Amino acid sequence: MTALIGMFVFLFGLIVGSFLNVVIYRLEKGESTFRGRSYCPRCRYTLSWEDLVPVISFLLLGGKCRYCREKISIQYPVVELATGLIFLLIFKSQVSSLNQVSSFEILNLLYFWVIASLLIILFVYDLRHYILPDKILFPAIGIVLGYRVFEVWSLGLAWDLGFVVSGFAATAFFFAIFAISKGRAMGFGDVKLAFFMGLFLGWPEILVALFVACMAGAAVGVVLILLKKKGMKSEIPFGPFLIGGTFAALFLGKELVDWYLTFLLV
Repeated sequence: MTALIGMFVFLFGLIVGSFLNVVIYRLEKGESTFRGRSYCPRCRYTLSWEDLVPVISFLLLGGKCRYCREKISIQYPVVELATGLIFLLIFKSQVSSLNQVSSFEILNLLYFWVIASLLIILFVYDLRHYILPDKILFPAIGIVLGYRVFEVWSLGLAWDLGFVVSGFAATAFFFAIFAISKGRAMGFGDVKLAFFMGLFLGWPEILVALFVACMAGAAVGVVLILLKKKGMKSEIPFGPFLIGGTFAALFLGKELVDWYLTFLLV
């Protein structure tokens, strides 16, 4: 039964991932996400249902459009698979028992799924266009703020100032880098994303996210320079590393903090 439910959650994530691909594409084009059927970006032919089955259609079509035979971006199955996996990990972390799922766990699950979806959109969009769109980032911040208020007023939880402090501290740190470098070291979108990360993760998980992001960004940058794919002055989007760090802190934050504290005490 557990494996069956996990399979349904993963399949649901695949479907959501397919929708996120539509959002990413139409966001760039300035088109409405909810109007009009899906179409091939190259030949503009309206796609039928058998062209839109997550992952399976890509594999059966050999990664090419059925109608114009142009290659389909690998982004589509990768986003679908990543969304399915992330949704499954969130489900396992938020639902303690399948026999008795509380309304709070269901609400928490939906909340994290929505936030994860927005982060995936930001990840791919920044990777492709070097921009963190406010149309996605501001709603993400608003949802987190609204959920924090809901936790206090409706669920009776104590207001945790750690989230607020983390948000402003992360923003101040990145804004200082942005101001000193005059926007050359990072964009202002990263400053706003840091505010979201602090509010969403709180303390000390925000430190885990920033550490993972900085280490991963530095490592990838060095590799790209050694491979002569990038130069010392080349622009590399930092948003995907921040979002990757956010997911790392979400799933492994407490374990990494405990390991680090244990390491210091040895």
